Amino acid sequence: MTFIDPRTDFAFKRIFASAESKPILISFLNGLIYQGNPTIQDLQMIDPYQAGEVVGLKDSYLDVKATLDNGTIVIIEMQVLNVKAFEKRIAYNAAKAYGNQLTRGKGYLNLDPVIAITITDFILFENTNKIISRFSFKEEEEHFDYICPTMTLIFVELPKFNKSVDELESLADKWIYFIREAPNLDMVPESLETTAPIQQAFGIANTVNLSRKELDQLEAQVFYMQDQQRSREESLETGLERGVQQGLQQGLQQGLQQGLQQGLQRQINSAIRLLERKLETLDESIKSRIAQLSSDRIDTLTEAVLDFNSAEDLVSWLQEMGDR
Repeated sequence: MTFIDPRTDFAFKRIFASAESKPILISFLNGLIYQGNPTIQDLQMIDPYQAGEVVGLKDSYLDVKATLDNGTIVIIEMQVLNVKAFEKRIAYNAAKAYGNQLTRGKGYLNLDPVIAITITDFILFENTNKIISRFSFKEEEEHFDYICPTMTLIFVELPKFNKSVDELESLADKWIYFIREAPNLDMVPESLETTAPIQQAFGIANTVNLSRKELDQLEAQVFYMQDQQRSREESLETGLERGVQQGLQQGLQQGLQQGLQQGLQRQINSAIRLLERKLETLDESIKSRIAQLSSDRIDTLTEAVLDFNSAEDLVSWLQEMGDR
């Protein structure tokens, strides 16, 4: 057996946000939020697209969004690349999920708490070895909770997790091991078969259950992810090398800036290759418009690729971006 990589956008959404994923998501959230206790008995999947309720606020796209049976809203993001201003984006999305509840005619009493779970394939907090970190509103000196639940941020840093399958103890351990190791396995570990939702997740992740089109989409995302990782590594190396050389002549900043510009060009080229895998050949005019996008917009474009069925969808998306 072979399994798709849950760290890719396509696979993560298929495993945790598809029509048959409710028991999987319930188990996953109970493991990460409630220390494995069956606190969540039910939940409702909701649209992960977050429009800006306030004019001028940026729209955003999440991997998973759900309302728990106690009213709490949970948003989940799987992030492979450490993109610019990533930490601010997490806080922004959590705040927007909280504030967007306050639609016209709805009072503050109706605001439910928000839990934002972020899984990173890179180390985010260098000052701790904790795999799971939690942040919430607390008094600065005595550390008591704010008077009512508002927003909680939970981070899972995959590179810090180094347990073998025989060392897994908690439900959270098992789910983190699944996300990190599934693509490296050729069978379901015996110790995970006893957890029904994880067994079901392996079933969804089994490549034998994917169509040819889905496999092509997954392959395109894997290639893009690898391209981006190489591009960022090369950009950093190029920027530093050029910065050292040009720092003797024009200053370190100019060299680093040039490296970043080259990195953006690689990012644009990767996005165009991904689009041509999905939509075939693109007109030069469309490529030119893509080349004008910022790094953040390129990231948003690659997340939206799976929703495109034709070049017209891409053109509409570019038009929408230009109007903002």
